[in-house]
Amino acid sequence: MKRVIIATLLIFTGIRSGDACTNLLVTRGASSDGSTMVSYSADSHTRYGTLVHYPAATYPKGAMVKIYEWGKDRYLGEIPQVEKTYSVIGNMNEHQLVIGESTWGGVKSQFDPEGILDYGSLIYLALQRAKTAREAIAVITTLANQYGYASTGESISIADKNEVWFLEIIGKAPKKVNGVNVNKGAVWVAIRLPEGTISAHANQARITRFPLNDPENCLYSPDVITHAREQGLYKGSDKDFSFADTYGPADASTIRGCDARVWSFFNRFAEGDMSRYLPYALGDPSKERMPLYVKANKKLSVKDVADMMRDHYEGTAMDMLNDIGAGGNALPYRWRPMSFEVDGVTCINERAIATQQTGFWFVGQSRAYVPDEIGGIFWFGVDDAATSPLTPVYTSSKAISGHYALGNGSMIEYSPTSMFWLTNRIAQFAYLRYNHIGKEVRDVIDNHENAKMAEVRAIDKTAELLLKENPAFVSEFLTNYSVNTANALFTKWKKLDEYLLVKYIDGNTKKQNPDGTFMNNGHSPVIPPAPDFPGYTEIWKRAVKNDAGKRLSL
Repeated sequence: MKRVIIATLLIFTGIRSGDACTNLLVTRGASSDGSTMVSYSADSHTRYGTLVHYPAATYPKGAMVKIYEWGKDRYLGEIPQVEKTYSVIGNMNEHQLVIGESTWGGVKSQFDPEGILDYGSLIYLALQRAKTAREAIAVITTLANQYGYASTGESISIADKNEVWFLEIIGKAPKKVNGVNVNKGAVWVAIRLPEGTISAHANQARITRFPLNDPENCLYSPDVITHAREQGLYKGSDKDFSFADTYGPADASTIRGCDARVWSFFNRFAEGDMSRYLPYALGDPSKERMPLYVKANKKLSVKDVADMMRDHYEGTAMDMLNDIGAGGNALPYRWRPMSFEVDGVTCINERAIATQQTGFWFVGQSRAYVPDEIGGIFWFGVDDAATSPLTPVYTSSKAISGHYALGNGSMIEYSPTSMFWLTNRIAQFAYLRYNHIGKEVRDVIDNHENAKMAEVRAIDKTAELLLKENPAFVSEFLTNYSVNTANALFTKWKKLDEYLLVKYIDGNTKKQNPDGTFMNNGHSPVIPPAPDFPGYTEIWKRAVKNDAGKRLSL
């Protein structure tokens, strides 16, 4: 009955599409080894998965930075360059600062068409210019105010080796006086997560009321409330002001398609019963809203966070295997669009954390107990997290694997040496028979990641010894490890692609010996015995029978 009610709520709302990302945030006190962690999936149907690398550099006075809108390459303008920049691997720098984001849009009037700095440019500029999360917040907000904010509403995860911050930002509504925009910049709020807590955001503004006099744990733009009043967006008292309700209000569709992913993370790892928030997660904005952060029910490992990024609402009211939409092979995906209409009723397709349109994803691990030269590990993957493996990249690395590099293929140009395209090949095949092929891919992923996480502990110890005896070679050592590991993973995945095709061709499953080799028919080494025919799920067979009626009955 509850699902029917929620479906009715969604009839009158549009499901948000476009760029849609998920971030999970973990404080030191909530992690198994004292790390801070931020995970991020860049979920865009047009984003190509690559690992960017910006080496540290020194620039002459007067140098400028050309700004191109992230993901679109639209030229926006240029700003002055700083004298020195830090090395950046992906979304993490050499000082173990890591940044992720998710877009929520917000009130449409809060957008400056003349802004120069979009959210992606601000993230990578902050990574090149800041050592800590607080410094990154200052870089992002100062630059946005100085040169204009060119994006809509964003939630931004920012963590260094000690602190984890949750920043939400949106542009100011433009106001021209004598041809000059006097409202250039952005309004924003940043909250530091308390130790032992976890948080998440997924394309819906989440910071509601916030402390107005606690600069140790909460920072905000001085005009965040007054600007809302000027725009007619808020009329209450300062103490009751809610950033999310004012600048990025939720409705049934954004809750179900976005905040539900946050609920799934909390449901698995939050201390206490999260079922009280399920009615809200199912899309009823009148029900109790989830808190910004919760205390963790266990110490989370990198593997815990990585596997949460592979979530499809398994075992919950939104489990994507509970209806015929999963097809005959238990596929926990629904292709876009996110809504469809049948007999005048609008229905939705669930949007889980793991999704087919991911360009790249990561788990950034910052470790205060390890020197910066060794501490930052950027666990990186491309394409759908549920069918792609992570590879560890130390952020002191001076190079990256060519299989992940920008320029090796594109979204409209296939490359046989690109990890993105190789991972997509396996994912597309797995989607055909997910309960068989997808399961086997996941087993291979788990074995790989568990082995690498154990291996990293040994690499850490070697690097620490090297740092004491010959520090000049630490970066070279970790660069070689990171690049060689990524290259070896590409080779392994290429073999997996070939193996899966041989094993599962034509809807069959070839028989295998205990050692994993394929059986033969006992007469020829190259002719297999009759394969297995695994068939379809019961829910699919029953649906086909009921739809066909007597036509298929014997």
